[in-house]
Amino acid sequence: MTIAANGPGDVTLGAEDRTAAVADMKALLRIATGDEDALIAAFIETALALAERFTGRVTIARTMTETVPATPAWQALGAMPVASIASVADADGTPLAADAYRIDIDADARGWVRVLDAGGDTLAHVTLSAGMATDWASLPAPMRQGAILLAAHLFVERDAVTPPPAAVTALWRPFRVMRLDAAARL
Repeated sequence: MTIAANGPGDVTLGAEDRTAAVADMKALLRIATGDEDALIAAFIETALALAERFTGRVTIARTMTETVPATPAWQALGAMPVASIASVADADGTPLAADAYRIDIDADARGWVRVLDAGGDTLAHVTLSAGMATDWASLPAPMRQGAILLAAHLFVERDAVTPPPAAVTALWRPFRVMRLDAAARL
């Protein structure tokens, strides 16, 4: 399974989310000027990417394409929480007929796909939307606070090598998805 650009850990904030997140971090650090807004935004995006890698969850909703083996066995998609699965296409990107695949989203917001007829292809492309929140403001407060705290640490300590604040993982840990084995479904 691979996820093309825009997948978990590949965070680029939209203009409104970027403005709100930068304002939150500037308030924490008591920064009054806009001289380093681009750098602050980059650190926030890095912190959100690390949050996604740590928790196993996409933070702010976005559309992405995941490539999976074209097999009739149910397969769990890597990105979560999945809000919707828009389409399943063959290896060339041609959408498959509705009766050629099955999709599902379970109660834990994990997406599932099975390809019944891929026309001889060994891979399928699944286009989906995933994310914990629709925007920065609706992201759970501990996730936002952890991202701001980590971004502030990266900003202030950018010339030093120091460990990140332990509070960051304490804030994110309740959202972490633990996978003990490969997801399977009959």
